[in-house]
Amino acid sequence: MAIRMAQYGTGHGHAAGKLQSMLTDPGVECVGVYEPDQARRDAMAQTGGPYEGIRWFDRMEDMLGDPGIAAIASEGRNDESLAQTEEIVRAGKHAWYDKPAGDDWPAWQRVVALAEQAGLQMQMGYMFRYHDGFCKIADWARSGVLGNVFSIRAHMSTNVPVSSREVISSHRGGIFYDLAGHMLDQVVWILGRPSRVTAFLRNETGEVPAFTDNGLGVFEYEHAMATVDIAAMEPAPPARRFEVYGTEGSAILLEPFEPGTEIRLVLAEARDGYPAGESRVAVNGRSRQALYDLELASFLKAISGEQPPDRPLAHELLVQETLLRATRGLS
Repeated sequence: MAIRMAQYGTGHGHAAGKLQSMLTDPGVECVGVYEPDQARRDAMAQTGGPYEGIRWFDRMEDMLGDPGIAAIASEGRNDESLAQTEEIVRAGKHAWYDKPAGDDWPAWQRVVALAEQAGLQMQMGYMFRYHDGFCKIADWARSGVLGNVFSIRAHMSTNVPVSSREVISSHRGGIFYDLAGHMLDQVVWILGRPSRVTAFLRNETGEVPAFTDNGLGVFEYEHAMATVDIAAMEPAPPARRFEVYGTEGSAILLEPFEPGTEIRLVLAEARDGYPAGESRVAVNGRSRQALYDLELASFLKAISGEQPPDRPLAHELLVQETLLRATRGLS
């Protein structure tokens, strides 16, 4: 029996793709979208794509109050989505929540606690969890194939127009706030909670003075260090790269990691079917939409009890705490 789902908001950059996943997954009956901004709703209704012919809820209560809707994709703008996700959870719905989890750390802790108390699933939209290359590297790092990991380096820059920079500038950390969670999701899955966080949040172009367009985070551990750098003005296509170094080997997802089709693996000794020295390991380079589809498939299995969630809520908390330690100086 298909799980009935809806979407709350359309302002997130992943919103259309997530709606497309719900419309095409045979395990989902997508019953509609609620957008609180009437002007935006009217504009989205004219864009075509997954919004063409979709049912629009006239009132939030029509969506949240429908007992047949089991789960809702939270796809509002980043300055809307945390409050909207709390409404979803308080209504007793599972939440497929797009990143990052807001600026209000106490509120995010409260929402997670509410979901835990109610036995609800809440999965963040960090799609690289389902990327074959990231999965392989995380498995090698967590299982000890690479030895003791002492360094992770992540580069995930982009190029966004001034209009988008103005919207994102409402968040301290700017482009770093917007995107670094993707890489921190990987970093803390491998290394855990950093003991010390230092961030350099700069404005280089001056085009939107309040906007961090060039950010670097340094995450220190007892025996390791991770760096994440993200800028907003790198010419396309950006050279996105993810590197993990350990005492027994290293793994680099060769740029750009979207779609990401090859890992440079170096091992001090032959292990797990891989030879000593350098190897090139082919991985399945998936489209962004395919990653959204895998996200949704995992979420549905967790809702139905077929499997535990791929990341516990404690991890979702840790990713956001680490991001806010960098962008807001959260202690």
